[in-house]
This record gives sequence, C-alpha cells and structure tokens, in this order.
Amino acid sequence: MSDNLKVVILAAGEGTRLHSEDAQIPKAMRLAAGNPLIHYVLKSVDFVENKKDIIIVVGYLKETIMEPFPEYTFVIQEIDRSVGYGTGFAVKCTEQEVGEFSGDVLVLMGDMPLISRETILELYREHKKNNNDCTNLSYEINKDLPFGRIIRDENGNYQGIIEKRDCTDEQKKIREYNSGNAIFNSKKLFEQLANLKNNNKSGEYYLTDIPKLFIENNYKVGVYKSENQNEIYGVNSIEDLEFIENIIKSNSTK
Repeated sequence: MSDNLKVVILAAGEGTRLHSEDAQIPKAMRLAAGNPLIHYVLKSVDFVENKKDIIIVVGYLKETIMEPFPEYTFVIQEIDRSVGYGTGFAVKCTEQEVGEFSGDVLVLMGDMPLISRETILELYREHKKNNNDCTNLSYEINKDLPFGRIIRDENGNYQGIIEKRDCTDEQKKIREYNSGNAIFNSKKLFEQLANLKNNNKSGEYYLTDIPKLFIENNYKVGVYKSENQNEIYGVNSIEDLEFIENIIKSNSTK
C-alpha cells in the first residue's frame, strides 16, 4: 500500500486566533496533551514505511516544524497572498516534490489531531475498492458546524463541496460535513489544480473545489462517511485547543 501512496500534510498556517505571533509557534506545533498537533497527524500515517513519502507543507515559523521532524520531506509555502493562498494552493506547492509519481496522494490537515489511523485506512480501502479518482472523508453530525457541506442530488449522488460561507440558507441545513481530508489520483489532482479558480467570498484556492472539477472531467469521485465524529474537529482557537486536548486525554484513559 505505502509503495503507491504519498501523504501531504498542510501545516503552513499561523493560527492568528491562537495568538501564535505572541507565542512564536505555528498552529501545527501547538501542544495538546503534551505533544504538538502535527505529532498526532503523523502518528495516524505511521504505516507509510518511507517517511520521505510524507510531505509536510510549512510556512509560518517553518523551522520550528522542520527541525524536530527531519525524517520527513518539507515544502515551503511562501507567505505571499498576492501569489495565492488556500488549501488548493498549498497542495499545488508540492507538485515538484511529488514529481512523476502516478499513485495516490492523501491530503491531511496538520491541525486535526483526532484523525485516526483506522479511519485513514478505511478511507484508502474505500478509495481502492470503488476504483475512485478521488474519495472525500465526511462525517454526519446533527449540529450546525462551521465546515463545508457535502452536496448530493435527490438520489444521494455526490455533487461537490460548498464551504459554509458560500452556502445558501438551505445548504446550511445539510448535516454531512466535509473533513478537509481526502485521497486523490496524483496525476489527475495536479492536472486539475492548474485549473483551480479562487472566485469565492474569501478569494482562496480551495482544495474542496477539486472534486467538482473531477466530476466535470468524468473522473470517479466518492465519499467515505466515518462514524468517528470527533475526528472532524481542528484547532483554530484556544477554546478548540482545550476541547481537543480533553478528548485526547479522555481517549488515553480508555
């Protein structure tokens, strides 16, 4: 499996609401239960034998991530909004490092430490079983959360992802949420990243727009819905960090 898989972890974020500038530490290196957030994400992909196949995208205070984890591959995302920004742009920065690789690329968020090895392996199995070109990881949670919605037609067929800020009032009622984590055919991913637009309310290049581009090109896209609902939570604030730390501590006592 790991011979045909590369992992991209997005860890370039500053974490403004975490007061990262005062703390002089990027978001992915904030501690939860004694370990950096990215430590838990890396642990979830420890089945990848060659650590150089795990590519970490860094930016803000990049050395604080690069120095403790020298066994991994790093790509630097320049902090220049005039060039481009957003999750899609961050993944595009890895194109040269991924190179001519023709397998699958798993994209994970570096600030989502609750993602489990088991869920990632199930996502991968679903992806291969259905011969998908892209498989999104989703969660169904009966709460109004600040995450993108999985859009389906009247027959339940996947149509795409819409970020909450771009949703209509009706779409905001959807309770199947996109996690931001997904697996893609490498060649098709970078082909469509070149076509990505940033015509949305935030002006970002969203990785979540890639599945829709896949569908428009008749590539096969699917969704794996996990029942491990806590995994969807990431860290954007001090309150988020405390919430996640409590879950990690709770899980460690079970």
